[in-house]
Order: sequence, then C-alpha cells, then structure tokens
Amino acid sequence: QVQLVESGGGLVQAGGSLRLSCAASGGTFSSYNLGWFRQAPGKEREFVAHISWSASTTSYLDSVKGRFTISRDNAKNAVYLQMNSLKPEDTAVYYCAAHHRLVRSGTPSSESRYGYWGQGTQVTVSS
Repeated sequence: QVQLVESGGGLVQAGGSLRLSCAASGGTFSSYNLGWFRQAPGKEREFVAHISWSASTTSYLDSVKGRFTISRDNAKNAVYLQMNSLKPEDTAVYYCAAHHRLVRSGTPSSESRYGYWGQGTQVTVSS
C-alpha cells in the first residue's frame, strides 16, 4: 500500500514558478510509475505529467510542454513537478498518483491506471 502526500502548492502571479513535491511511503518506490493530475473548479480531473519507474520516460499534457518538468528521486521516495511560466489557467488542485510498473491497463495519462492518489495541493495563479 502506497501513501502519497503532496506539498508545495500556493498562490503565485502569472509568469511565476512553483515546485510541487510528492512524498511516498509504504511501498518499493522504484517499482512505481508516477503521475501528476489536476482538477480545476467545475472541470474534470486531467492528466498533467507522467514519469516511469526508471525516469527513462516522461510525457506531458500538450498545454504544459516546455513549461512543466516532472522528475523523481528514488533515493528520497519523491516525485516533483517544476512549474514555470505559470498561467491563470493552470489554477487547480494538483494530485500525485502512482501505479505499479507492471500495470498496463489504459495509458500513462489514464486515471484508471493509477491505484494510489494523494490528497492534492492547491495551486492558484493570479493574473
């Protein structure tokens, strides 16, 4: 059983940066692929970024490519989302999620692939 706890959210002006962190416990962290999702008010939760267990593969939502970077530190059981050039439309609750690397259902951007979720951290970007 994997537990995930996000941190690093907050209020930032448009054009600014934030770094989200997600601390994991309760499992063999290096066996899990990790993802970040977000949910804006009144909208469905959407995929933001994914990183494989070995960090050899990453993928991103088109609208964040070139601005966001996902990374992980298996020694610290942590995954990060560096967010630069933030826009008001990035405002959302951001969730960290994990699935065992042997789980192949759906795609890395599919919520259904992820069996473990954090509680979320609020990111608000003011214009």
